[in-house]
Amino acid sequence: MIRGQNGYYNGHSMVGTLRTVMVCSPRAAGWDDPKSVAESGKLGFAHPPNCSRAQEQHETLCGILERAGAEVLYLATAPEVTLDAVYTHDASLPTDFGLIPMNPGKLNRIPEARHQLEFCRALGIPLAGEVKAPASTEAGDMVWLDGQTLLIGHGYRTNALGIAQMRELLSPHGVEVLVAPLPHGSGPSACLHLMSLISLLDDKTALVDLAWLAVETVELLKARGYKFIEIEGAERETLACNVLSLGERRLVAIEENRKTNRRLRDAGFDVHTFPGSEICINGSGGPTCLTRPLLRG
Repeated sequence: MIRGQNGYYNGHSMVGTLRTVMVCSPRAAGWDDPKSVAESGKLGFAHPPNCSRAQEQHETLCGILERAGAEVLYLATAPEVTLDAVYTHDASLPTDFGLIPMNPGKLNRIPEARHQLEFCRALGIPLAGEVKAPASTEAGDMVWLDGQTLLIGHGYRTNALGIAQMRELLSPHGVEVLVAPLPHGSGPSACLHLMSLISLLDDKTALVDLAWLAVETVELLKARGYKFIEIEGAERETLACNVLSLGERRLVAIEENRKTNRRLRDAGFDVHTFPGSEICINGSGGPTCLTRPLLRG
């Protein structure tokens, strides 16, 4: 845990009580800029985003976070970032000893890492190391199984060199890095992260897209005592597996995924939902992608 200028910051949990979270609004990411919107197809958006609708959906999400007791910190506009900057989770990895900026495999996202680093430095969070080309890493491929074990997905966004550099940065701090092979899926241009297939809900429960997980990853999680809740297969394309834990068995999910959300509620979780048609489904980023936790209890 780090003592910054404005509070404490840490990083080795996916499920502790959410205390502080960094977000970037659609307006700050240029969703209201016609030139940026014109590039949305090249970035993988299903259609040119509607900024006002996306902003409203984002504000609904942030309201859920605040009512849950989290401090929500907003990134400012930066001319070098693209529409993807709204998905703050991917560009940096906070740890208990500082921030590690990523070197995203999606090239237009590389400036986001520097932007987030500058923001976090202003909060008093130190730099813990950097990932350098030709290595590529995105934090959407990184799942903390416990405080000393980080599972990293090896795919098109995070390559073998990136995983090796993360291991070099983390091993001196006693953190073990494990590898989860990712499927080809829809190909290199698709947004497929490890966290597209796994969301940890509490210390021993994972929401999974079981059909797309590698056998060795399934066996690894089961060996560590995880129980699975499977998504509704028909809701894969609407990001059903992308669920944010608020801690204390509270979750945030996209309201469109009603069957999967019902399974979560039937398992005893308190599920808070928001509409994600524009802010999430259009750009392939769910509530986890939209948030970069900086402190969990």
